Amino acid sequence: MSKGIKILIVEDDENLRFLVVHRLKSEGYDVLETGDGELAVKTIMDEKPDIVLLDWMLPGKQGSDVCQEVRKQGFENLIIMMTAKAQDVDKIDAYTFGVSDYVTKPFNMDVLVAMLESKVKFLLNNDKSEIHRFGDMEHHPNIHTLYRSGRKIELTILENRILLYFLRNPNKVINRDELMLVVWGYNSDVNTRTLDMHIVRLRKKIELNPDNPQLLQTVRGIGYRFNAG
Repeated sequence: MSKGIKILIVEDDENLRFLVVHRLKSEGYDVLETGDGELAVKTIMDEKPDIVLLDWMLPGKQGSDVCQEVRKQGFENLIIMMTAKAQDVDKIDAYTFGVSDYVTKPFNMDVLVAMLESKVKFLLNNDKSEIHRFGDMEHHPNIHTLYRSGRKIELTILENRILLYFLRNPNKVINRDELMLVVWGYNSDVNTRTLDMHIVRLRKKIELNPDNPQLLQTVRGIGYRFNAG
């Protein structure tokens, strides 16, 4: 049965593209496909898919260029970047390119499907504004933005994912491994130092005194906890 959700897969590896297309069709999605950046721009603007799964490395046009181009032309739907290395995620600047989220390759198909399901739930839910309020702040995860006393603070994709996970699990001690799995995903090659670095950056954006954090606290030897108050 069709879900009525149209997904475009932009991937030049034909085997991978075949597998993803086949799986998503079996899950009830309407699937379009292309392996070329130039063609991707045209297809996105002509077909207006609900979700674009876009490879970072493409012949002819980089995924980031495709993304920037369609955003400039007014395409506002979800664009999920597929990247080969977790490290590349830092290069995927959500603002510069307009990427909504990302998934690292090689991905587990079940993980990809679960990720898409959660996005679709959000698309079908008419209230598209998941907003979390804490202190004098408001977090709008969909647009990677934090408002502090009305002032806009932009978050990277990773900071956005980290903060959202804490806000959905208030006052709960979350260990580093769990957090890394949620943020960087399945089979990630990221170490805890990288995670800690992102926490430090995030604290600079949400804490009154980042050196003495009141919201995002370290739980020694385990991980972190978000004090929702």
